[in-house]
Amino acid sequence: MAAEMGQQVRSGAFLLGPTAPELVFTPEDFTQEHHLIAQTTRAFVEGEIAPCQERLEHQDWDLTLQLLRKLGNLGLLAADVPEEYGGLGADKVASAVITENITWGGSFALTVGGHTGIGTLPIVYFGSEEQKRKYLPGLATGELVAAYALTEPGSGSDALSARTTARKTPDGKAFVLNGSKQFITNAAFADVFIVYAKIDGEQFSAFIVERGFPGVSTGPEEKKMGIKASSTRPLLLEDAVVPAENLLGEAGKGHVIAFNILNMGRHKLAVGCVGAMKAAMAESARYALTRRQFGKAIAEFPLIQQKLADMAIRCFVTESMCYRTTGDMDRQLAGLSAGADGSQVARGIAEYAMECSVNKVYASEALDEVVDEAVQIHGGYGFIQEYAVERMYRDSRINRIFEGTNEINRLLIPDMLLRKALRGELPLLSAAQALQQELMGMLPDPDLADPLGVEEHALAMAKKLFLLTGGLAVQTWQQALREEQEVLAALADQVMEVYALDSALLRTRKALTRGQPAEAMVDMVRVYARTALDRVVARAHEVLAALATGDELRTHLALVRKLTRHVLPVNTRQLKRAIAGRVLAAEGYRV
Repeated sequence: MAAEMGQQVRSGAFLLGPTAPELVFTPEDFTQEHHLIAQTTRAFVEGEIAPCQERLEHQDWDLTLQLLRKLGNLGLLAADVPEEYGGLGADKVASAVITENITWGGSFALTVGGHTGIGTLPIVYFGSEEQKRKYLPGLATGELVAAYALTEPGSGSDALSARTTARKTPDGKAFVLNGSKQFITNAAFADVFIVYAKIDGEQFSAFIVERGFPGVSTGPEEKKMGIKASSTRPLLLEDAVVPAENLLGEAGKGHVIAFNILNMGRHKLAVGCVGAMKAAMAESARYALTRRQFGKAIAEFPLIQQKLADMAIRCFVTESMCYRTTGDMDRQLAGLSAGADGSQVARGIAEYAMECSVNKVYASEALDEVVDEAVQIHGGYGFIQEYAVERMYRDSRINRIFEGTNEINRLLIPDMLLRKALRGELPLLSAAQALQQELMGMLPDPDLADPLGVEEHALAMAKKLFLLTGGLAVQTWQQALREEQEVLAALADQVMEVYALDSALLRTRKALTRGQPAEAMVDMVRVYARTALDRVVARAHEVLAALATGDELRTHLALVRKLTRHVLPVNTRQLKRAIAGRVLAAEGYRV
């Protein structure tokens, strides 16, 4: 299990120095149990979901509920629920494996994710003993379906400005809720809603609201661009009477539940994007092998191969990031899920909140690139609903909006890092100051005797570039940096590229150390290291140009050149053809 691996690695520490490969969880660490769970989930997708895809897309909710209960009978809804409440009490890796593989079934996966993730986890982590015993057994089997109701017509990203109110009845036995929630996944058939409201218009709090409570109803189904196999409706609360014992957690502490559950939601969303990428690659590889133009399969054309290679690299990197975070969270939450109070669990989840945001943004944008190329490989047929990539393209777009928009998450990433630095949890500022002295002397050369020496050097320089630009940004704007959103977004992009390359390199190092086949990993890391460093440099240029001009800017740019002078281009033509060859041989993603 991931929770049994080595010592804990602190959030954000990857920016300051190397991490030992053995401390990083990778898909190559899956146990036999994890592989069995993956096989069971994929078999369900292929046998139960795929044949019904058209009915699901046309919102056959009776079928949706039947499939949910079948999943429940297989235990695939119960991974995150402790055993004492009828669940599996599995590790986070098992939960992630289910999330990744159910995504092959299209937007039915959102129904599952809305139920098992943001719908059930608030009760798992923050529910009272009575609430857990009442609701979790049914949620684990699919007898009950959950939904999460945070967003309102006037409060999307600004969740704390919610207007839904809760007023305690004179006898103290209930709360009366009034307001409306918008874009609620599973609203058509959910039995249990996690609803956020302000007690007396002030104390932001969470409630467990049953569909059958007086005053609870839903509006009409939204007409959406994609994810049509999932229900999305408003939740209406008109003098809704909720028993006092259904207050979830403490009054006025709803934000603790909301934000930490969103962190988990971001993590699961990113893992789901990995599965969606793999599904798009499988469709693209099979199509490229069978579609013939100019007397040959289009798979033989180098530009098609280049697309497949780029898709594989994005998938490999994203998969490496997501399962690294999964392993870290497993260790952090081990022993806290059952019996720990909400504050302990909240701290455990919050430890990797920054990595959850990093993965969410990176994965959702990587998926968009992959499905876009999948449509392009299909040509005109990619625009036709008969082909799966048309649906994949539409379905992918929501991920950049779900669980906090990518813009909000880009602002959160540097903000969370600065908070850690100011609390003394991460020596970022001292590292940035030390770099100023280091740059006055000679920088180390790459270790050319190491097959990945240049890539390791590129990673080390990318970290220094972030410290350089981030340190100068803090020095220039100080507290006003919070208002410089363009600069914060550029710094967030640097952090994401560092985490992406670091994760892919560590996974490759770990495989090599174990003597596992790693030729494909090495090829992908060699390509990605250059593109990642290029993007970090580009963002450094943006930040430096925003904070300096003239000779000062030229001095800063000279430091950027000094940090990157030893990283030369590689023959990506040759490497990408080799990567694409493996994709075509496997008819999909393989490492």
